[in-house]
Amino acid sequence: MSPEETHPTPRKDLRNLAIIAHVDHGKTTLVDGLFQFTGAVASHRHMEERALDSNDLERERGITIVAKNTAIDFEGIRIQLVDTPGHADFGGEVERVLGMVDSVLLLVDAVEGVMPQTRFVLGKALEHGLRPILVVNKIDRAEQRAEEVVDEVFDLLVELGANDTQLDFAVVYCSAKAGIAGMSPDGPMNDLRPLLDTIVEKAPAPVVDGEGSLQFQAVTLGYDEFLGRLVIGRVDRGSMKRGSTVIRIGESGKPEPFRITKLFGTRGLDRVEIEAGEAGDIVILAGVDTIEIGDTICEQGKPDPLPRIAIDPPTIRVRFSVNNSPFAGLDGRFLTSRQIGERLGREALSNVSIRIEPTESPEIFEVAGRGELQIAVLIETMRREGYEFNVSRPEIIPREVDGKLCEPVEDVFVEAPEGFSGVVVEKLSSRRGRVISMEPRTDRMHIHFIVPSRSLFGYRSEFLTDTRGEGILHHAVCGYEPHAGPLAGRPVGAIVSSETGKTTPYSLFNIQERSTLFVLPGIPVYEGQVVGENRRIGDMNVNVCRPKKLTNVRAAGRDEATVVTPPRQITIESALEWIEEDELLEVTPKALRLRKRVLPANLRKR
Repeated sequence: MSPEETHPTPRKDLRNLAIIAHVDHGKTTLVDGLFQFTGAVASHRHMEERALDSNDLERERGITIVAKNTAIDFEGIRIQLVDTPGHADFGGEVERVLGMVDSVLLLVDAVEGVMPQTRFVLGKALEHGLRPILVVNKIDRAEQRAEEVVDEVFDLLVELGANDTQLDFAVVYCSAKAGIAGMSPDGPMNDLRPLLDTIVEKAPAPVVDGEGSLQFQAVTLGYDEFLGRLVIGRVDRGSMKRGSTVIRIGESGKPEPFRITKLFGTRGLDRVEIEAGEAGDIVILAGVDTIEIGDTICEQGKPDPLPRIAIDPPTIRVRFSVNNSPFAGLDGRFLTSRQIGERLGREALSNVSIRIEPTESPEIFEVAGRGELQIAVLIETMRREGYEFNVSRPEIIPREVDGKLCEPVEDVFVEAPEGFSGVVVEKLSSRRGRVISMEPRTDRMHIHFIVPSRSLFGYRSEFLTDTRGEGILHHAVCGYEPHAGPLAGRPVGAIVSSETGKTTPYSLFNIQERSTLFVLPGIPVYEGQVVGENRRIGDMNVNVCRPKKLTNVRAAGRDEATVVTPPRQITIESALEWIEEDELLEVTPKALRLRKRVLPANLRKR
């Protein structure tokens, strides 16, 4: 449609906002408070804490992984909210949903202030030309420093290149947990009305053309076990009616007709069926299996595709392979390369920031993502679904910039007691990191580094040891720099089982002085499985299944008490950080095991 035929007008009855913040600054809790204040959830209905964190992994980890949309009604205005992930590893979710909204609610902790993920997500919002509304949360904490935090946000906006309109942002102070907000940190706070009034006044109404031909872009995909595939996006122009026949325009540019059979909107926690979605509305299509993210839906005979959504490329990759250990098939239901490949293919359809590449072997799949956490969440999700497979050590994806080989580098923000700041600077400097700033706050030191992404593999556990568990470490990819050269390998070796059988207290007791164990007594192990960490460089093959020889001769004194220290718990993230090139993480629904690629000791020597 030509520009002179369009008649864009603001929809005064609608506001579209995305809530962006660092991990654990209170986005999802704030949405809970807005639900309760506006009555979006019926008073007789039980609402769990962090109601929008719908899947088990989100609840267990306390983070948002998948962007979700909801809507509340306030004094005749419908406010459509999108809860976005706070972690940069899920930035693909953030980048897509920002195209559906006209403003962002930037939530910042009144104590922690600006964090790396805040920087990442806010930078994406400013690129889209969105105007932020700042919400300083956790204002009820005794150690809050709200005024300093507002100044930090202003400085960050200047650093990110915000224009004059974006720098003139409104500020609301609130406690999401208590459900109260105010226009000043010391003023009266009774409920969340000041926040909603600010949204209505400061967030721009969507300027849309309701009379033009239909234009809708698929932004997010979901799945419902009754309805099948769900397609979520905003109606950019015209209206989308249930029962009408429309066309889908994909990457090929060829129009494909289909009929809209199910159309939904959101009200609070519920998905409600609607007859039509008007320009500016965020709607959900169900029962259409062919649509992919970035596709445009138009009226028949009036193809007018929107530009496809651009996503930052992945920065790290791992290799998924079929489990070939002696214990393969004991726990999992899906073991074959075909089943693993199909599941990874389904993940790539709904998660555009994950890429699946073929390899030289049909039993190995290269999975590229935005960070270790994103890969770990995929591994944990597949594990719970009954899949069994091996995963290799993560490696960075280099890129050529201006003819030079470059690698991803990350902003690293460290908060640690002053007494431990020296060892942190020393360790990260030896990993090719450089200090950007150091700032003391009370008795803690805040340090900003730029560090190559690969230098951070395996550093988190070392950092927690160095800071006696009191340090806080955040990092997010900030760009590419020339390759920094080779890095030193893991400073410790592995304790490798030389036999297949069950571990015995006697054998573990005899090696625990020289190692940190990963297994308990009485656990089945196989030859080539890594059962502990050697305190020195180099691997050590040990028979951990050897029982104590019993004889008729009594010992001169009493026998030593066989007390085995509790083993180190292996998690997916810690295992991915720990393993080297010649090792794999074996993932099954019931167990995580570390192992050597080549299991027999005599073949490893070769």
